[in-house]
Amino acid sequence: MITRSFATFGIPKSFVMDLTAFMKKYADQIGGQFTQYDSNHSIIIMPVSGNRFQTVIGTIKKNELYNRSMITLNSKVCTLRPSLDFKMLLEQAAYFNYCRFVVNENYLQMESVAAVETVNEGTLTEMLQEVANLADQYELKLTDADIH
Repeated sequence: MITRSFATFGIPKSFVMDLTAFMKKYADQIGGQFTQYDSNHSIIIMPVSGNRFQTVIGTIKKNELYNRSMITLNSKVCTLRPSLDFKMLLEQAAYFNYCRFVVNENYLQMESVAAVETVNEGTLTEMLQEVANLADQYELKLTDADIH
């Protein structure tokens, strides 16, 4: 898909994924709920196993270090607390395809990142699924609840 509406940070428009259009289409395909926050932020509430749901936020951001636009998919896992076993989480992350754990605004989150100009719909679909499923699995493991 080609972008029409969001900032491309100097990347030719013919090479840029339209994240908003993709996420809306994907939400429709899976029976999720789509919300567009603005031209650079989209949200899907995705169904996951066990009649649970996970919120995934898609964002277009400029990576200042490499001067390129990136798609970032994030989902909250749980609030940070001293009892979290960060060593175990980092060891588990070695088995993920696209995801990593990050800490942002006092939350442990699952995150996946790809370059806007090179990502395709198939890869973005896999990334969305992995972010939602892993965030939900670790949320359940760490909190015994469906919070996010």
